Amino acid sequence: MSLLDWIFLGAFGVALAGIVIWVILKKDKNTTDYFLAGRDATWIAIGASIFASNIGSEHLVGLAGAGAESGMAMAHWEMHGWMILMLGWLFVPFYARSNVFTMPEFLERRYNSQARSFLSIISLVSYILTKVAVTVYAGGVVFKDVFNIEYITIFGWSIDFFWISAIGLVVLTGIYTTFGGMKAVLYTSVLQTPILLIGSIAILIIGLVKIGGWGEMMEIVRAQPVNEFGDNMTNLMRSPKDPDFPWTGVILGSAIIGFWYWCTDQYIVQRVLSGKNMKQARRGTIFGAYLKLTPVFIFLIPGMIAYALTQKIDPSTGQPMLILANNDAAFSTLVKELLPIGFTGIVVGGILAALMSSLASLFNSSAMLFTIDFYQKYKPGLSEKHYVFVGRMATIAVVILGILWIPVMKGLGKVLYEYLQDVQSLLAPGIAAVFLLGILSKRTTPAAGIWGLVIGFTLGMLRLGLSIFKDSIPADSILHPVILSHNWLHYEIYLFVIVIVSMIIISYFTKRKDPATIVGLTLGSATAEQRAEVRDSYNNWDLINSGIVIVIIIAFYAYFW
Repeated sequence: MSLLDWIFLGAFGVALAGIVIWVILKKDKNTTDYFLAGRDATWIAIGASIFASNIGSEHLVGLAGAGAESGMAMAHWEMHGWMILMLGWLFVPFYARSNVFTMPEFLERRYNSQARSFLSIISLVSYILTKVAVTVYAGGVVFKDVFNIEYITIFGWSIDFFWISAIGLVVLTGIYTTFGGMKAVLYTSVLQTPILLIGSIAILIIGLVKIGGWGEMMEIVRAQPVNEFGDNMTNLMRSPKDPDFPWTGVILGSAIIGFWYWCTDQYIVQRVLSGKNMKQARRGTIFGAYLKLTPVFIFLIPGMIAYALTQKIDPSTGQPMLILANNDAAFSTLVKELLPIGFTGIVVGGILAALMSSLASLFNSSAMLFTIDFYQKYKPGLSEKHYVFVGRMATIAVVILGILWIPVMKGLGKVLYEYLQDVQSLLAPGIAAVFLLGILSKRTTPAAGIWGLVIGFTLGMLRLGLSIFKDSIPADSILHPVILSHNWLHYEIYLFVIVIVSMIIISYFTKRKDPATIVGLTLGSATAEQRAEVRDSYNNWDLINSGIVIVIIIAFYAYFW
């Protein structure tokens, strides 16, 4: 990078440090301050944090790589702005009335303490072993590629730059998350989001200019078939026989994952719980929904541009205009090869912002789950200052676990990375079903809630475990037709239906929860005062902007159908 790039990157670092210091000086008085920013966040901070927390390694590496490999296939997951609207319009009232800190705590209110504990365990394990691990691994790989540094010599020792960047990312993020809590996560996102957008939009525009415009890019990628059934890289809806993204699986399958992630996962919902009131929380989701429409254009389409550049010959050299080491290197290669002086520093700052924001959210959410759902539950009555201290120690513990997990991630590399992308489709069905039935019907019983989680998690992890050892399972084994042979999206849908049906049957034979204890937590059970509060929390501005988001999504589907 040039001196100007380093100046831009340094300015970003100084601004980030200034925000963190300001947040730390405000001091956290209690757990509400530390984990939920005092429940005083405005819609701008909530929406920016929703977006920045979502943009992690799966976008910088996975989404751009998917664009280079299969075109529009993954765009369904990025058009989930309507799911964030569902969080704001449907779930925010339930979460606000319950006044909970965590999603497992909400399940305890709706079902029982066993459901709370089980979801807490699932969430903590999945955050540390998958989200933290993948983000850190991808961060090390991306920065090594962008800076083009293989080794750094320190005191005569040659150290792989992967370790410098990965550990540096974890430690730096861990420090400001530990001391700043949720306020640091929220307010740094307000800085990180525009930096990320500016840098990534620069990649998009310069890439399109390089390839010769939108029409030229579309012509090249449209000529590339993605299966034997007539679909090409521009098709959103693909043949039901497509081995990876059949339309019969992708519509409902992506929606199940989206519902779980955007409406019920602590990692995202914690931002909404930080809202000053219901109006600010909902408007934060509307702002977040707008921002969620951008990753297709700033990550996936640049991946398609990278592919198009590999297919177009530079007349001056007779060589392809771009050479990719592999598809997952699409975004970082564009950064290195296309950006002029100055822009590289902005984009690297954006990459750093994305990974740090994603990690900070993971650290804070994991610490909150441990402190609120385990420590405080089993050691109640202690001072708020003590619980904040435990929260900080829990954050440090998650940071250390993330560092210890890096060697495993580096050793297993891309193979494990691919398996971890599958985890969401196996975790989502059970959790989504339990939350959905929990709010739709007061007839859903506590026994159905806990068994829904257990059945969904068990069948999901069974599929994941068998997939890892698939090659050693005999071809004539019953495990193949029952579990392994199904498309991953179809299996997810089957699992969702199995959990729903199981919960309905169990609810028929088991005792319901006292209706008086779940007033306002299920559809139709809100009091007149609660309904009036919801009506007062929105106006035409909210309705019109929500409608605009829906119209944009419909237009996108119509164009790429």
